[in-house]
Amino acid sequence: MRVLHISDIHIGVENYGHAASQAEVEALPDYFAPGVDRAQYVGVSTRLLDFLTTFDWSIEHAITQQVDLVLFSGDAYKSRDPSQTHQREFARRVARLSSVGIPVFLIVGNHDLPHVANRATALEIFPTLNVANVTVGSSLETFVVETNSGPLQIIALPWIRIGQFMAKEETRDMSLEQIKNSVETRLTALLEQEIEKLDPSVPAFLCAHVTVSGAKLGSERSMMLGNDHALGLGTVANPAFDYVALGHIHKHQVLTQNPPVVYPGSIQRIDFSEEGDEKGFMMIELDHANPRGQRNVTIEFVPVAARKMLTINVTTTPGEDPTDAALEVLGKFAGAGLEESIVRVRISMEAEQEVAFNEARVRQALTSAFHLGGIERNVHRENRTRLGTEDAEKIAPLTALRRYLESRSMAADREKVLIGYAESLLAEESEGAI
Repeated sequence: MRVLHISDIHIGVENYGHAASQAEVEALPDYFAPGVDRAQYVGVSTRLLDFLTTFDWSIEHAITQQVDLVLFSGDAYKSRDPSQTHQREFARRVARLSSVGIPVFLIVGNHDLPHVANRATALEIFPTLNVANVTVGSSLETFVVETNSGPLQIIALPWIRIGQFMAKEETRDMSLEQIKNSVETRLTALLEQEIEKLDPSVPAFLCAHVTVSGAKLGSERSMMLGNDHALGLGTVANPAFDYVALGHIHKHQVLTQNPPVVYPGSIQRIDFSEEGDEKGFMMIELDHANPRGQRNVTIEFVPVAARKMLTINVTTTPGEDPTDAALEVLGKFAGAGLEESIVRVRISMEAEQEVAFNEARVRQALTSAFHLGGIERNVHRENRTRLGTEDAEKIAPLTALRRYLESRSMAADREKVLIGYAESLLAEESEGAI
């Protein structure tokens, strides 16, 4: 049995993008939305195209490798209220898998839930329309999915609203930490009840959109739509499972090997916090006919060609022209794939150099980049000297000047000259006032 596990597609993320030109749309790979008129994509965000392209490559891989199931562990969209275009694009790709007879199992992530309880989730359209070969896990329960290699048991653990588990009366006198601990305790108990009902002769997966204690976080921390509750690793790494498919955390990681407890991560880089992260999905293979504990589960991370993000750091030396320093560093990146990268520049300089920095010239040097994510100036400024607790208006000008010059550790002869100039200016001002 072969299963493709994918998660956190986040259709709708459009930061660092621009309106796609006709040439950019025509340059999309052949596997992008096959059979669809591409003219409809002209003018949409290039970032939408990025996310759809990696999703399409994953689907192409599932079809060519003849997988038995595509398992999606939540967060189809960025927004809880996805636009009609975003819903169309996700449904179009699920329908493609369905049309070739590949079952698809989807669970609801925190970004797929509506703002208000009892409203339909973003994934409920599939069971509503009775789309063939598509199962949606919107509550904690066990499903049996028929595949070309036989049945597979899947316990679905979608994102849980705290309000689903605890009434307001229960939480009134509890701290947030106590509430989260109570949710974790109840989830653990309910999950154990589902595990006890599993048939050990049939392969079993857990598909959960949840934070597992000990997992390394990525940019999803900045995208959170509420407070995270977490489950302990021992709760999900139950030997009754042949594989644990996790979603919600964007950084790919394997938490345990037996059974494999895996976050495949998101399939595109969301922001620069994921600049160095490899993106992709998981391929799982197991001997489904063998008894529990002997199914020889193997897992493989399959990388996708996600949009590159590149930070270019420029450090100047005192007295150096910061524009020339930046252009020199940027010259070293010529031919380094800037055309395919979202680029940001970070330049460090002293306060005295800032006036000489020509940002327009730096931007001009980066016109070949796919997208310029910004130019950040890190200007080092010396702390201003405070005059103490005295009222500044009561301090004589020469006294204030002397204190300032002392704070600058200036040579005595130089300080004497400057004080002399100040005395002359003050004398002229006094004479003029008379």
